[in-house]
Amino acid sequence: MAKEIERKYLVRTDGWRSGASSSSSFLQAYISSGKDRSVRVRIMDGERAKLTIKIGRDLFARDEFEYDVPLADAKEMAEQALGVVLEKTRYFVPYEGYTWEVDVYAGAYAGLVVAEVEIASEKDRPPLPDWIGKEITGDRRYSNVNMAVEDLSEELVHGLPFTAV
Repeated sequence: MAKEIERKYLVRTDGWRSGASSSSSFLQAYISSGKDRSVRVRIMDGERAKLTIKIGRDLFARDEFEYDVPLADAKEMAEQALGVVLEKTRYFVPYEGYTWEVDVYAGAYAGLVVAEVEIASEKDRPPLPDWIGKEITGDRRYSNVNMAVEDLSEELVHGLPFTAV
């Protein structure tokens, strides 16, 4: 069993772009969702896919199980998605010993830019790059499963202090 521990933030500026080492485009569809668990399929760069099961109510640290699945199966599962299928490009940005993942959303959430960093312990406090804005760890509105199932696009996209393209 893998434990996912991460902190999540809004992104204030596009200063992260110069440090991005690579990127990947995601199509992310939720197949099932409950109060303390979710099942999603993620298609990466249109070439490969993973099925992920997350269990736990805490958005800061949860159990996570991830498996490769055939691309054709993933596409078929995505057609059966709950709510909004999320579209985003994830950029990997190394910074002071940590790799930040900056998600630039497209589709229904175009304009939303979120950064997260995985940490080894809930007590870890990674150094924050100057392009990081408000912390949203634990804010259920920014949970991908809630964004998909509840379609919070109107609330989350409007009123953002910065829009990156």
